[in-house]
Amino acid sequence: MHSKAETGAVTTLTHPTGLSIAEVADETGLSAHTLRYYERDGLLLSPVDRSSSGHRRYSAHDITWITLLTKLRSTGMPIREVKKYAELVRSGAGNEIERLALLKAHRERVERQLAEVSAHLRAIDHKIGLYEGKVEASLDLERTRSR
Repeated sequence: MHSKAETGAVTTLTHPTGLSIAEVADETGLSAHTLRYYERDGLLLSPVDRSSSGHRRYSAHDITWITLLTKLRSTGMPIREVKKYAELVRSGAGNEIERLALLKAHRERVERQLAEVSAHLRAIDHKIGLYEGKVEASLDLERTRSR
Protein backbone atom coordinates (compact mmCIF):
# COMPACT_ATOMS: atom_id res chain seq x y z
CA MET A 1 0.00 0.00 0.00
CA HIS A 2 1.33 3.44 -0.89
CA SER A 3 1.22 6.49 1.37
CA LYS A 4 -0.70 9.51 0.21
CA ALA A 5 2.62 11.30 -0.35
CA GLU A 6 3.86 8.51 -2.66
CA THR A 7 0.74 8.70 -4.77
CA GLY A 8 0.78 12.50 -4.87
CA ALA A 9 -2.49 12.66 -2.92
CA VAL A 10 -1.27 14.62 0.09
CA THR A 11 -4.33 16.24 1.61
CA THR A 12 -4.45 20.01 1.65
CA LEU A 13 -4.16 21.11 5.23
CA THR A 14 -7.40 22.77 6.23
CA HIS A 15 -7.33 22.27 9.98
CA PRO A 16 -6.42 25.66 11.52
CA THR A 17 -4.29 24.10 14.25
CA GLY A 18 -2.38 21.75 11.97
CA LEU A 19 -2.20 17.98 11.82
CA SER A 20 -1.25 15.60 14.60
CA ILE A 21 1.76 13.33 14.33
CA ALA A 22 -0.56 10.37 13.60
CA GLU A 23 -2.25 12.30 10.78
CA VAL A 24 1.13 13.29 9.31
CA ALA A 25 2.31 9.69 9.58
CA ASP A 26 -0.77 8.68 7.58
CA GLU A 27 -0.22 11.47 5.03
CA THR A 28 3.48 10.73 4.48
CA GLY A 29 3.81 7.02 5.15
CA LEU A 30 6.47 7.72 7.79
CA SER A 31 6.25 6.40 11.32
CA ALA A 32 5.72 8.71 14.28
CA HIS A 33 9.18 7.61 15.45
CA THR A 34 10.74 8.79 12.16
CA LEU A 35 8.90 12.12 12.34
CA ARG A 36 10.21 12.67 15.87
CA TYR A 37 13.71 11.71 14.72
CA TYR A 38 13.56 14.19 11.84
CA GLU A 39 12.63 16.94 14.27
CA ARG A 40 15.16 15.94 16.93
CA ASP A 41 18.03 15.57 14.44
CA GLY A 42 17.51 18.97 12.81
CA LEU A 43 16.12 17.78 9.49
CA LEU A 44 13.05 20.01 9.67
CA LEU A 45 13.21 23.69 8.83
CA SER A 46 11.80 24.84 12.16
CA PRO A 47 10.50 23.28 15.35
CA VAL A 48 7.04 21.79 14.95
CA ASP A 49 4.33 23.82 16.66
CA ARG A 50 2.78 22.36 19.79
CA SER A 51 -0.79 22.43 21.03
CA SER A 52 -1.59 23.77 24.49
CA SER A 53 -1.36 20.18 25.72
CA GLY A 54 2.12 19.78 24.16
CA HIS A 55 1.16 17.63 21.17
CA ARG A 56 2.92 18.29 17.87
CA ARG A 57 0.83 20.15 15.28
CA TYR A 58 2.29 20.07 11.76
CA SER A 59 1.59 22.87 9.28
CA ALA A 60 1.11 22.49 5.53
CA HIS A 61 4.65 23.88 5.15
CA ASP A 62 5.98 21.18 7.50
CA ILE A 63 4.23 18.46 5.47
CA THR A 64 5.54 19.83 2.17
CA TRP A 65 9.09 19.81 3.56
CA ILE A 66 8.72 16.33 5.06
CA THR A 67 7.42 15.05 1.71
CA LEU A 68 10.54 16.43 -0.01
CA LEU A 69 12.78 14.86 2.66
CA THR A 70 11.03 11.55 2.06
CA LYS A 71 11.75 11.77 -1.66
CA LEU A 72 15.41 12.62 -1.04
CA ARG A 73 15.79 9.71 1.40
CA SER A 74 13.87 7.32 -0.87
CA THR A 75 16.31 8.08 -3.66
CA GLY A 76 19.29 7.35 -1.43
CA MET A 77 20.40 10.74 -0.17
CA PRO A 78 22.34 10.14 3.05
CA ILE A 79 20.99 11.71 6.25
CA ARG A 80 24.10 13.91 6.55
CA GLU A 81 23.37 15.43 3.12
CA VAL A 82 19.68 15.87 3.91
CA LYS A 83 20.74 17.60 7.12
CA LYS A 84 23.17 19.84 5.20
CA TYR A 85 20.43 20.72 2.71
CA ALA A 86 18.04 21.55 5.56
CA GLU A 87 20.70 23.76 7.17
CA LEU A 88 21.21 25.61 3.89
CA VAL A 89 17.47 26.17 3.42
CA ARG A 90 17.07 27.28 7.04
CA SER A 91 19.85 29.83 6.69
CA GLY A 92 17.92 31.58 3.91
CA ALA A 93 18.89 33.27 0.68
CA GLY A 94 22.46 33.57 -0.48
CA ASN A 95 23.47 29.91 -0.58
CA GLU A 96 21.53 28.79 -3.62
CA ILE A 97 24.74 27.73 -5.40
CA GLU A 98 25.49 25.28 -2.58
CA ARG A 99 21.92 23.98 -2.59
CA LEU A 100 22.02 23.54 -6.35
CA ALA A 101 25.35 21.70 -6.20
CA LEU A 102 24.07 19.36 -3.51
CA LEU A 103 20.87 18.55 -5.43
CA LYS A 104 22.69 18.15 -8.77
CA ALA A 105 25.20 15.74 -7.22
CA HIS A 106 22.34 13.72 -5.77
CA ARG A 107 20.51 13.75 -9.10
CA GLU A 108 23.62 12.39 -10.84
CA ARG A 109 23.80 9.53 -8.31
CA VAL A 110 20.12 8.76 -8.86
CA GLU A 111 20.63 8.77 -12.65
CA ARG A 112 23.52 6.30 -12.28
CA GLN A 113 21.35 4.08 -10.09
CA LEU A 114 18.54 4.25 -12.66
CA ALA A 115 20.93 3.27 -15.45
CA GLU A 116 22.17 0.33 -13.39
CA VAL A 117 18.65 -0.83 -12.53
CA SER A 118 17.63 -0.45 -16.18
CA ALA A 119 20.56 -2.66 -17.22
CA HIS A 120 19.49 -5.27 -14.66
CA LEU A 121 15.92 -5.08 -15.94
CA ARG A 122 17.11 -5.65 -19.51
CA ALA A 123 19.01 -8.76 -18.36
CA ILE A 124 15.90 -10.04 -16.57
CA ASP A 125 13.76 -9.33 -19.64
CA HIS A 126 16.27 -11.23 -21.78
CA LYS A 127 16.02 -14.27 -19.50
CA ILE A 128 12.22 -14.05 -19.51
CA GLY A 129 12.29 -13.99 -23.31
CA LEU A 130 14.49 -17.09 -23.39
CA TYR A 131 12.20 -19.00 -21.06
CA GLU A 132 9.07 -17.86 -22.91
CA GLY A 133 10.65 -19.13 -26.13
CA LYS A 134 11.48 -22.50 -24.55
CA VAL A 135 7.99 -22.85 -23.06
CA GLU A 136 6.35 -21.93 -26.37
CA ALA A 137 8.56 -24.37 -28.28
CA SER A 138 7.68 -27.10 -25.78
CA LEU A 139 3.96 -26.35 -26.14
CA ASP A 140 4.26 -26.37 -29.93
CA LEU A 141 5.98 -29.75 -29.78
CA GLU A 142 3.22 -31.16 -27.56
CA ARG A 143 0.54 -29.82 -29.91
CA THR A 144 2.29 -31.40 -32.89
CA ARG A 145 2.55 -34.77 -31.12
CA SER A 146 -1.10 -34.77 -30.06
CA ARG A 147 -2.40 -34.37 -33.63
